[in-house]
Amino acid sequence: MRIISGRLGGRTLKAPPGRNTRPTSDRVREAVFNILGDPPQQTAVLDAFAGAGTLGLEALSRGAGRVCFIEQASPAVRCLHDNIHRLQVADHCRIYRHDSVTLVRHWQRATPPERFRWVFVDPPYRSSLASQLLQLLAHGTLLTEDAVVIVEHDRHICPDRHYDSLQCTDRRKYGDTLVSFFQLVDPNPQMDAQSSGT
Repeated sequence: MRIISGRLGGRTLKAPPGRNTRPTSDRVREAVFNILGDPPQQTAVLDAFAGAGTLGLEALSRGAGRVCFIEQASPAVRCLHDNIHRLQVADHCRIYRHDSVTLVRHWQRATPPERFRWVFVDPPYRSSLASQLLQLLAHGTLLTEDAVVIVEHDRHICPDRHYDSLQCTDRRKYGDTLVSFFQLVDPNPQMDAQSSGT
């Protein structure tokens, strides 16, 4: 694996041993960032179910200000630490060794560390964890108004198209992998239009 573009472009990344962690392929990562473009300066990024950190580190290479990584598995956490050390970007990274859904639920009830412009969600395939996390994000304060939540998932288990105000605005297919993009939208645009006209 490697960083595809940006100031760290071409630098190699380690992958965790075994098959429990499935890093996002270079092809899918490149396609996702072609859609997103480069992040605005000082963008805060959340990389949930981070694994080796490929998505968050790619965002950092392309100009993000800081990245919070959430990962629970010990081999993946060690690999993530190694990748951050190799790239010399520790000052811009924070690792939370925790279950992503549980930690985000805690942040919703407490003071969150950031409000995030980009959130990457890449849970184990064939699980409902993406939907659980999307439901939490839709009802909390972790997202900026212009946030984008990017979910990588198996084609057999797709998240719903909307979670209240958090709605799927795009979905792309890359082999057996699908990537869904969610953004905050007005849940009652007609009602607001009627109110503004009275």
